[in-house]
Amino acid sequence: MRFVMLAIVLIFPLVDLMVTARFARWTGVPLWMWLTASAAAGLWVLTSERAQFRSRTLAAFRSDSLMRGLLDSGRRVLAGLLLIAPGILSDALALLLLLLPINQRGQFGPEPVNAGRGYRRDSAIDGDYRRLD
Repeated sequence: MRFVMLAIVLIFPLVDLMVTARFARWTGVPLWMWLTASAAAGLWVLTSERAQFRSRTLAAFRSDSLMRGLLDSGRRVLAGLLLIAPGILSDALALLLLLLPINQRGQFGPEPVNAGRGYRRDSAIDGDYRRLD
């Protein structure tokens, strides 16, 4: 069983590169363009997730469900790493991960992350300040 899993892990990148080379030849687009565009997209996904990871983690620790925010961040990081890996098959898996409707709540934009527990903008107390000496 371990040999089969090791063979899959070692053979997948080679098969992925062969499929990408054939796809590049079929479309007429050079192979290096496919690989650099995919790597650039993967780096963009990782840098945008790096900027949001801290606030998502803090919000996950302060909210009721810890796994929801971390699962969403984890799938985006995995998708970014798959986009960086060379090949069309890994890119298709990455796009499939990005298209999964996890943490969407019926909408297709990113879910806003609140770092504080229960803070709402309309619940602030407004008042006047006067200093007495």
